[in-house]
Amino acid sequence: MSKTIARCFSTSLQRRRVVVTGTGLVTCLGVGTQHVWQKLLAGKCGITAITDDRFKDIPCKVAGYVPRGDSPGELNLDKHVAPSDQRVMSLATAYALVAAKEAVLDSGWKPTSEEEQHRAGVAVGMGMCSLQQIADAGQILREKGYRRLSPHFLPLVLANMAAGHISLQFGLQGPNHSVSTACTTGLHAIGDATRFIQHGDADLMVAGGTEANVDPLSIAGFSRMRALSTKFNDSPEKSSRPFDKDRDGFVMSEGAGIVVLEELEHALARGSKIYGEVLGYGLSGDANHITAPAEDGSGAYRCMAQALKYAGVGIDQVGYINAHATSTPLGDKAESSAIHKLFCSNSDSLLVSSTKGATGHLLGAAGSVEAIFTIFACQSGRVPPTLNLVQSDTGYVLKYVSNKACDWLNVNCGQRRIALSNSFGFGGTNASICFASYCEK
Repeated sequence: MSKTIARCFSTSLQRRRVVVTGTGLVTCLGVGTQHVWQKLLAGKCGITAITDDRFKDIPCKVAGYVPRGDSPGELNLDKHVAPSDQRVMSLATAYALVAAKEAVLDSGWKPTSEEEQHRAGVAVGMGMCSLQQIADAGQILREKGYRRLSPHFLPLVLANMAAGHISLQFGLQGPNHSVSTACTTGLHAIGDATRFIQHGDADLMVAGGTEANVDPLSIAGFSRMRALSTKFNDSPEKSSRPFDKDRDGFVMSEGAGIVVLEELEHALARGSKIYGEVLGYGLSGDANHITAPAEDGSGAYRCMAQALKYAGVGIDQVGYINAHATSTPLGDKAESSAIHKLFCSNSDSLLVSSTKGATGHLLGAAGSVEAIFTIFACQSGRVPPTLNLVQSDTGYVLKYVSNKACDWLNVNCGQRRIALSNSFGFGGTNASICFASYCEK
């Protein structure tokens, strides 16, 4: 038995601490974690108008597109992924690769042995495969016949291909895992990856979510469900308004959020910088409705409570919640109910914001993008705002951070900043992760 395997067996019953050592972001606010974080704190919005004629008969005319170009914060995909490779992967996979490259470079991790590759893995998912690519392939088959169908069609649309390509890119030979749990995907991926490390399956994991479905078929499908905002087509920057009384649906967005997670001693041994720590992970199911949450927020309540219980954290220690709040009338109210019920008297001082006012809803990438924002809030003591929140109608008195970033002040000297990040998805699937600023003990 190798020393590494023996060490994992000997620590399997102990709590292995998991820290964040690298981050990567591709969003409608821009590309690159520091660029995006600064724009978020400055109250910038990445949502723009849809001008493509293919969307002309669809009621929703707003979305969050990744900015393209060569200026700072813009994406020139050809510089990251060879055009020949782009032809055999989905756009979501390409976004995941860009974010993963930033995260791995940021972490400074470079394997020097096969053993290190065996101890590193990937957990990256997407909420939906590319519906437009499936529709286009179906049209080719019907109109041009079998021989014109690309042999790469199926690998293009498999939900685990982002994880597969990342594994190939960086030689990750440990756990190769992919999550697809609708809008909870990104947070589930980080939570699952954390447990892989805690249980000794890996020492390092590249984890997160990706999504690229701002296309006519997807927008039309969500519009038919009356899930998307339509009241602010002429003022896109005002369309995503979590908790606000004038909200009328979410705004679809695209991008990816990837983190590098490490077992603490592994990170310290190589002198890595540490952004924060994962303390606890909670999951639950609503069992209420295929698309609507329970009105009392019971599923959200239970997964937040589980995350705190696993973390060993009391409600009075939590200073901030990055809420899932997508800007839908029912969902925002249900989550507010759950927060108010769980935190009781502490809810008066608990800071709450939804960054979807700035980024829109990245579906399968939302949880991992927002996890990164939560980690940076813990590290920096700056809490990002909820854009377009003018007047809340949730019926609960919570300390919503509205329109301007604020300082995280309710921390005594020497204490850690502790926060929750929430994600909830269709099918009633919920997750909450407890993050904290790093300290040695």
